[in-house]
Amino acid sequence: MKLLGGAVAAVDHGGSLGRARALFPHAPLPFVDLSTGINPHSYPLFELPATTFWRLPEGARNHELKAIAASTYGAPSAAHVAAAPGTQILLPRVASLVKPGKALVLGPTYAEHARASAIAGHAVAEVSDIDALAEADLAILVNPNNPDGRVIERSRLLDLAARLRAKGGLLVVDEAFMDVGPVGQSLAGYAGEGGIVVLRSFGKFFGLAGIRLGFALADPLTVERLETQLGPWAVAGPALEYGIRALSDTAWQADMRRRLAADTERLDALFNRFGAPVASGTSLFRYLSLADAKSLFSALGEHGVLVRHFAERPRVLRVGLPGTETEWERLENALVAWTSRREDASKETAR
Repeated sequence: MKLLGGAVAAVDHGGSLGRARALFPHAPLPFVDLSTGINPHSYPLFELPATTFWRLPEGARNHELKAIAASTYGAPSAAHVAAAPGTQILLPRVASLVKPGKALVLGPTYAEHARASAIAGHAVAEVSDIDALAEADLAILVNPNNPDGRVIERSRLLDLAARLRAKGGLLVVDEAFMDVGPVGQSLAGYAGEGGIVVLRSFGKFFGLAGIRLGFALADPLTVERLETQLGPWAVAGPALEYGIRALSDTAWQADMRRRLAADTERLDALFNRFGAPVASGTSLFRYLSLADAKSLFSALGEHGVLVRHFAERPRVLRVGLPGTETEWERLENALVAWTSRREDASKETAR
């Protein structure tokens, strides 16, 4: 068990181009940002009526969004869905559903869960064994996991939820990447049983992170508590319209899953060719574990390709998908340069 203390300062995440410029001031611009798990092929933009910006969001439109989200994700009904301006804003609110106690996070994973739990007053620790989560008042895991793509079977999660529910605890399952995961392992359909909150992110799969839209799936009483905290008009009018249209567009979703799967195969083959095999991940990001991960991170950065490096896990990289042929070419050229640098270093050592 790794104690995380009570620190609540925001941590660094992928996607910070300002930080990238500071790290690699001589890199060619613009950066190819592969440091996030956001789909580079976004849902098509469309024109919104001016009233979307002029008027406060209509409650009926919010209910329509919730109904479509319930259908898309497999929740029992709209009453089991709370819509919010991104899942990030939900994290401390969900953590506060349980009175301050012991929060355990299955790690390594997205750092904001621990921070949000500390904000809610919990004593937070990270554990590496799912069975240890049963000791928590608040148990949190990401499924599929960020950054390694690990998936935990639904049967194990339901067993854990029952053990927590019996003592008044709460299981939070962040399914931000379940849009490209094994949907049969989702807990969305069990959100009404109580003691379970499932988080779903809109921006990652649909490539519209700036829309700021996310959902909590739970029993109706829990949804009501969250919506009371969020207040009226929590979701902006433009986000409502994009959410309703994109979540309804099942044909686009099916086509996109096929496209992402093909891009993932291409990315794996590229890294394998240059001696950096992909260990795991999802079709929105790939996970690499290698001894010289730091040198690869630096070589890519110097060529204007930003990937995610973890200071506390120096052998690990997370790499998103390039979105254009120009970006694929930049990545390949950077890998060529990295390979050449390694070969030169090896020759120098042999002298």
